[in-house]
Amino acid sequence: MKAIVPVIVAAAIGLPGPAQARTLDAIRASGVIGLCAHPNSLPFARKSGEPPGFQVELGQVMARELGVALRLDWIITQYQMRSAGCDILLDVIADREAQGETRLRISKPYYRTGVALAVPSSSPLTSFKSLNETTKVGVQVGSIAAMIIGQRRVPLSTFGFESDSLEAVSNREIDAAAVTPTAASYFNLTHPDNPLRILDRDESIADLNWNVAVGMIRPDDALREAIDRALERLRGDGTIDQIYRRYGIVLQAPK
Repeated sequence: MKAIVPVIVAAAIGLPGPAQARTLDAIRASGVIGLCAHPNSLPFARKSGEPPGFQVELGQVMARELGVALRLDWIITQYQMRSAGCDILLDVIADREAQGETRLRISKPYYRTGVALAVPSSSPLTSFKSLNETTKVGVQVGSIAAMIIGQRRVPLSTFGFESDSLEAVSNREIDAAAVTPTAASYFNLTHPDNPLRILDRDESIADLNWNVAVGMIRPDDALREAIDRALERLRGDGTIDQIYRRYGIVLQAPK
């Protein structure tokens, strides 16, 4: 399963029953919109300290666009989002199949990402096609990237977190890490003395590329339309790009 939101999905935890829909009118009447985020997942979000993470910053400006304040609801797994009472999640995959278990409604996408290769600056690797039986690649355990790259008989080293595989590349323990450009770009921002080279994503591998959107928990049509309008304004004036750029990330337009 594709996953870029830094929320660990525990298969043993069952989904709770349907949550009450929060209409746009109800959100405006309460004066707040709730954002679910992981409390320790920079560059996405963190509960205390600076920087707060791009999800927190984007959530704040989106809330202002809707005329309300932002309430942060901290969760560890996506299965907690309904009991947490939040209204939205950010950086979710804009794909109905990928959101089959979450049952989120999806906004219009606001950027495109996927899986790229991060390699040492001196690496001869140029693309996924240049991987072979002698190149050891770090992958997240159970990821679609692990399956696809493994089918090519490329040696794999599994990690629980993208940051761990990036550290392994930096330390020359492996030849490459299959990670999101988001994770690799933030790693370079925080490791300026030893940056990695991020190879372009291969759009020919459909399962390793996807659009990103706002996930909404049982919204009414008015809320979904208001979120779409807010995203359009914030993309149009460069606000979203500016927020992510502070974390070293250059966004690509959705397809």
